[in-house]
Amino acid sequence: MGAQHSTKTDSAASDAARLAARDVTVGYGGRTVIEGLDVTVPPGLITTIIGPNGCGKSTLLRTLTRLLKPASGAVVLDGEDIAGLRTRDVAKKLGLLPQAPVAPEGLTVADLVARGRHPHQSWLRQWSSDDATVVERALAMTGVSELADRPVDSLSGGQRQRVWISMTLAQGTDLLLLDEPTTYLDLAHAIDVLDLVDDLHESGRTVVMVLHDLNLATRYSDNLVVMRAGSILAQGHPRDVITAELLHEAFGLKAMVIDDPVGDRPLIVPIGRTHVQLN
Repeated sequence: MGAQHSTKTDSAASDAARLAARDVTVGYGGRTVIEGLDVTVPPGLITTIIGPNGCGKSTLLRTLTRLLKPASGAVVLDGEDIAGLRTRDVAKKLGLLPQAPVAPEGLTVADLVARGRHPHQSWLRQWSSDDATVVERALAMTGVSELADRPVDSLSGGQRQRVWISMTLAQGTDLLLLDEPTTYLDLAHAIDVLDLVDDLHESGRTVVMVLHDLNLATRYSDNLVVMRAGSILAQGHPRDVITAELLHEAFGLKAMVIDDPVGDRPLIVPIGRTHVQLN
């Protein structure tokens, strides 16, 4: 029997969530990827989904945003079944940054960020000064105002990620879902992007993201969702969830867990075969 870990999947927690998956099963290509899964996204926190490659992290995130339709179960957004909401209404409630997005060649930063206003446009409501103000504010919040006239494809990886996050902010939503926002970034740029995510959280936004780096996940998260083989192994605050036992169970990883010297979170120290074994 596996170890018992902190979880928050009871009905009360689900009812309080901004976003929740209830008994969700999802698959594609004739293969079930996640089955009978329950997970909650508490309001006002940074929730990070971690787990080994192929465990269903991105599948779960895409299901939460309605990009994938569950074979059974439901995703609930602000108390409503997301399947019954109009696409435009979903886009007004949550913003998604997919993994490694690519902008059309030559598209400027300002034009990309302005695309975040599309859910608010219609035949009766065209571009307005209010939209321009929202875009300017999104550019300023992410520190890319000075890049507004530059082509997105001319920017560094860290700058591009900031611009894409700016576009999700322009949607006017306070619920952000980010699929591996630090992919292909070096450590300095990854820290820069995650500091921005933390700033957005501090301004009142709820964030859900997928990360591969376990120590960055523990340092920047209030709530961890640990997945293995399409199911939730544990969910809770990093201090309550991250143990050497869980790391071995989820990742097959031998590690020590110590106090992070610069924060109040656990720090994971992997132990390889060639490392000195400590008593």
